[in-house]
Amino acid sequence: MTQPDIQVRPARPGDATGIAQVHVDSWRTTYKGIVSDATLAALSVEARADFWGRTLAEPDNDALTYVVDDASAKKIVGFASAGPERENNPEFRGELYAIYLLEEHQGQGLGKRLTAAAVDGLRSTGYGTMLVWVLADNPARRYYQAIGGAEIGSKPVEIGGDTFEEIALGWRDIETLAARLRAR
Repeated sequence: MTQPDIQVRPARPGDATGIAQVHVDSWRTTYKGIVSDATLAALSVEARADFWGRTLAEPDNDALTYVVDDASAKKIVGFASAGPERENNPEFRGELYAIYLLEEHQGQGLGKRLTAAAVDGLRSTGYGTMLVWVLADNPARRYYQAIGGAEIGSKPVEIGGDTFEEIALGWRDIETLAARLRAR
């Protein structure tokens, strides 16, 4: 389904605050009941905007960041970021770092469009494999499994002083993933 007022496009430095707002708001809805309320309350749009401003302005940054821009609402409603895998995994060279949508924009195919943009970006920069780390209790884990992500590992991660299990899901051939995303 194509929404005429909604486009997925590469992020620009001026998008930092919009991305930060989505980042914080999405964490607060996605991780409610998983991560402590105190941790979620402590999230700062200003701190995230500073991070995204620096990241997007860095000329040597290898990360690829895409946004869902809703022209009718005049705001960014989602984003994805991907790039080189960060832990020197010998098999999975690309990584989907983050993908978040505001709760009211979920279930409309926008996550698939963001994933496709990130996968196409990774493919265009020479990556043929990809992984994503997701909290074991994150409902988005089912989405990654539905698009072919296979569980390839796990590790503990600390968030707000609490330890959680993070699961790695991987795709050994992102050409197949790209075709699957186009067909869905």
